[in-house]
Amino acid sequence: MTTLDIAIVATYMLGIMGIGIYAGYRKNTSSTQFFLAGKSLRWPIIGAALFTANISTIHLVGLAADGYRIGFVVGNFEWMATFTLIVLGLIFVPFYLRSNITTLPEFLEKRYSPAPRLILAVITVISALLIHIGISIYAGAMVFLYFFGIPVLWSVVAIAVVAATYTIIGGLRAIAVTDSIQAVLLLSGAIVLTLFAIFALPEHGIHSFADLQAAVKPDQLNMLHSFRNPETGRLNEYSWVSVLLGYPILGIWYWCTDQTIVQTTLGARSMRDGQLGAIFAGGLKILPLFFMVLPGVLGYVLFQDIIETPNDTLLVMIQELLPTGLKGLLAAGMLAAVMSTVESAMNSTATIVAEDIVKKMRPETSDKALVTIGRITAAVVIVLAIFWSPYGGKFVSIFEAINKIPMMFAPAITCVFLFGVFWKRGTKEAAVSTLVFGLIIGVAYFLVDLPVIGDTRLVADTLGIPFMQVGWWLFCLCSVVYVVTSLLTPPTPDAQLEAIQWEPPMKAILGTRIDSLTDPRAVSIGLVVLMAILYFWLS
Repeated sequence: MTTLDIAIVATYMLGIMGIGIYAGYRKNTSSTQFFLAGKSLRWPIIGAALFTANISTIHLVGLAADGYRIGFVVGNFEWMATFTLIVLGLIFVPFYLRSNITTLPEFLEKRYSPAPRLILAVITVISALLIHIGISIYAGAMVFLYFFGIPVLWSVVAIAVVAATYTIIGGLRAIAVTDSIQAVLLLSGAIVLTLFAIFALPEHGIHSFADLQAAVKPDQLNMLHSFRNPETGRLNEYSWVSVLLGYPILGIWYWCTDQTIVQTTLGARSMRDGQLGAIFAGGLKILPLFFMVLPGVLGYVLFQDIIETPNDTLLVMIQELLPTGLKGLLAAGMLAAVMSTVESAMNSTATIVAEDIVKKMRPETSDKALVTIGRITAAVVIVLAIFWSPYGGKFVSIFEAINKIPMMFAPAITCVFLFGVFWKRGTKEAAVSTLVFGLIIGVAYFLVDLPVIGDTRLVADTLGIPFMQVGWWLFCLCSVVYVVTSLLTPPTPDAQLEAIQWEPPMKAILGTRIDSLTDPRAVSIGLVVLMAILYFWLS
């Protein structure tokens, strides 16, 4: 990095902090303003915020690493998100906004009882700390280490301080405004790197798509992999079966029930804005395959002789391909990705602790005190995440880490929300027993199959079951617990269902005519058709 590159990165970090403070600071901020941006967000801002809250440096580094390692198939995590975001927009957003909730644990209380609310609140805070904040900060610190030689600890602290400052001061509005800026910077940097990689192919003897196919690994350009590896006979980790069964479990938890992601839609100005914002984010999720996974594939063709580990792929490409100035721009884009995820997670944990724990235990707490508690929570969580973040180095792939850790709790949460929305017979006893049961077996899986204790993965290596399929089977077990418990306990009173204005989800989708092309349902149909064409093309 030259002095110009360093100046660009420093200017960006100071500038984005200043913009966030200016956009979000209010002298007498109310809890609605701080946590939900005063219910004023329009659909383009919601869509951009959903996209950037998800696309962190984990994705920039991790998708390129797995593009290098296994190819386009990892792009299913991005493209399948399009379908779950349509589910968010058409099914969950109407339930959430009609219920007039501030948090998703609050929705569980209205649907079931206070106990599921408390359990989900605790899970949400822990998952934000471990995944959204801790691993994201670690990924950003690796950027600083690679380009500037700054030790990981100092980098972690620097990133945490900048993101925490404007988030704690400005709340959700600061996040929404800065995310819109960061989305542009992030995508611009990814597109630029991809183009430079494509332009470099002729120098390595790649002059056509046929040449590229010959230069990559088998199936590296294929979106769908076979059920079993033909060479080893073992189940493919990312086979079409694993993706089809396992992704919806992770995807519905993440996109439809995770406070860090969904909170922006709760700040929507209207139902239409909330729905279109989610669907717009689904359209944006098409792009990472071409600008984040494809660079990893091209990195394999161009630099496999100098890339030591897959996680170095993106960093080596920036170093080898980009001129002075653009290196700094892309480094700033990577930091933008870190902070967009960290800031969203901090605000969501602040909201959860203030609204679902403190206000629930002490209803008399003043509005001003709730904002103060939220700010203190964000500060505490970021400090704890600093201590956890170095554990990101224990995983083979950073991207793998953020998909394996949620298997501790995602199946149970997905089960409770899905049945709660689709089946009115589900009961409060079923919700509690499912969450507790799911956590017990999920934590057990985490301890035996992830590199937390020892190096042997019992389920993946010994039993040969890919983690994506583990998610499906855990969901099936949770579903059995939920259904059996519901049938053995008294039904939920109609008055409680009326509090969330419960109605069959398909009625909301099919109950009225589509009268314009901007109707969220019409836009969703167009997006599904586009995805079908893209899958056919790359499969």
